[in-house]
Amino acid sequence: MSAPIRRLFLAGFTVLALASAAHAQGRGPVAESGIDGFGDDGQLYQDQNGALYVRRGDRYLPYTGRAPVVRPAPQAAPAPQSAPVYAPEDEDPTVQRRQAGAPPAEGLSPIEAAKAKAVLRAPDDGPIDYAKAYGPITDDVFPIQAFNYKKMNPAFLRQEIAYSGPYEPGTIIVDPRAHQLTLVEPGGRARRYGVGVGKQGFSWSGTATVNSKQAWPDWYPPKEMIARSPKLASEVDKLQSGLGVAGGLRNPLGARAMYLWQGNKDTLFRIHGTLEPFSIGKSVSSGCIRMINQDAIDLFSRVNVGSKVVVLN
Repeated sequence: MSAPIRRLFLAGFTVLALASAAHAQGRGPVAESGIDGFGDDGQLYQDQNGALYVRRGDRYLPYTGRAPVVRPAPQAAPAPQSAPVYAPEDEDPTVQRRQAGAPPAEGLSPIEAAKAKAVLRAPDDGPIDYAKAYGPITDDVFPIQAFNYKKMNPAFLRQEIAYSGPYEPGTIIVDPRAHQLTLVEPGGRARRYGVGVGKQGFSWSGTATVNSKQAWPDWYPPKEMIARSPKLASEVDKLQSGLGVAGGLRNPLGARAMYLWQGNKDTLFRIHGTLEPFSIGKSVSSGCIRMINQDAIDLFSRVNVGSKVVVLN
């Protein structure tokens, strides 16, 4: 009898825990950590487009091995829900449709389960209402305070605009000089957001790809950054992949992060939320592209892994 296939949602990916023929013959699992090209946890991850990934630390790398042949998992009965349970989102029919048929996230901690749920948040495609767009978010992993958009330069607030440029729908264009990020959409339209960018000496330009997406990600500052800011030494903790700050309300990456790679190399630059929303429109970061948390969540819900990112010079 073929080995069962366990599917669950983690940070936006479907996890395929695969067992070999040896397991099917009763000799036990062999798809352990690091074996047969799998990642640190011996699992393959699949995004919504069907692409496969392996996990290395807190990152997801494209899987270049032979694609496994699997059969659909049997439909499991929903597991009993435990805290945190977010009733407002449960009652949202749009979210229910996106989750229809998705197997329960069994075996996850409450925080991991909440993160898995957060990445399924549906974007709001209605007319942009700033009071709603920048209002408080109470049904995410952690509560997000309302942003006082009336004190922000309107050029850096979310906008729907016409687009006639050369880039295809789905492309993210970052203009550091204008402190704006544009997501190209179909039909000659685009969605534009204000961003904060790297200060002098920390800026970056070029073309990259969204390699992975994470809700409320952990942050691992480089040793050089800790050396430049000794205060960080008292803020980091020992996490799974080294010294860092766990995802949450004191994490500089904010509510969402999109990790930018060039080929198989991590650029170390991210598009992410921020603890300092009024830094949007300025050049103050260590090179990353920061957004108001509400905007980071909105962009995150519209961007797929593999999307092209162009950072202008």
